[in-house]
Amino acid sequence: MAEKEGILTEQMENAPGGLCWLSVLSCLLLACCYVGSLYVWRSDLPRDHPAVIKRRFTSVLIVSGLSPLFVWAWREFTAVRTVSPLLALLGIRLEGFISAIVLPLLLTMVLFLGPLMQLSMDSPWGFTDGVRVVLDPCFWTLCLSDMRWLRNQVVAPLTEELVFRACMLPMLVPCAGPSTAIFTCPLFFGVAHFHHVIELLRFRQGTLSGIFFSAVFQFSYTAVFGAYTAFIFIRTGHLMGPVLCHSFCNYMGFPAISTALEHPQRLIILSSYLMGVLLFFMLLFPLTDPSYYGTPTPVCTLTSSPSSLCFS
Repeated sequence: MAEKEGILTEQMENAPGGLCWLSVLSCLLLACCYVGSLYVWRSDLPRDHPAVIKRRFTSVLIVSGLSPLFVWAWREFTAVRTVSPLLALLGIRLEGFISAIVLPLLLTMVLFLGPLMQLSMDSPWGFTDGVRVVLDPCFWTLCLSDMRWLRNQVVAPLTEELVFRACMLPMLVPCAGPSTAIFTCPLFFGVAHFHHVIELLRFRQGTLSGIFFSAVFQFSYTAVFGAYTAFIFIRTGHLMGPVLCHSFCNYMGFPAISTALEHPQRLIILSSYLMGVLLFFMLLFPLTDPSYYGTPTPVCTLTSSPSSLCFS
């Protein structure tokens, strides 16, 4: 193990410039392929039309399925020899799997304590009614037949986390290190979401200034979220954790703080918001402790120098 890490360190020290250049270029090309796959189909229909969604499912799943080849090609061209197999580097492994599907999602739900409290107060259902609905097969049949639900809760989280986290981080970590990669990787993710501006301009959905403001806000929000899921991926070494967190955040949406300020029970809700944020930062490192998922995580074996993110 130590000998292999020494070889990796020597490889990185010999050609850091070329490694970084090729890593960034590979990530940029991968992001362009992902976004470009959404526009290979010519259509005058809006993005939420079922026919458009189905076509985009086809192209984006093909690109996502081929995305590990980018990592394989990058590894071959850079001559970086990895300790872990390719699938493990992509976060597809069994060690620590149960922890990876429970703890990161729990951490994210803690962050959304305020919105969850607001949702429960405004919901016409009781707790038992909600459980009964979730356990009803008809509910899931209805969800799976809804193309927008499939896109937002299944396909988008899975493909985006595979492409923008699982495939990009192994290429960025050897060059930039885990800490810098966490904040570099989301830039590709945020810029990729600018393609929504094309849809808004094309169908004249708002003023030019409003569309620009929406694009800037979405870039900022997706970049912050991307940094969070990149952090989870590096700390846990699993793809499933970021996917589930992504799906949950898509379901919750951006917290409706303005609505909370006008709510009759705003004191309780705002206290829940504050409590959720405080608990989130208190639990951020304990719940993502790499010892729960197998130390070191595969992506951490790619760094040439030790990082505190990779250890308990």
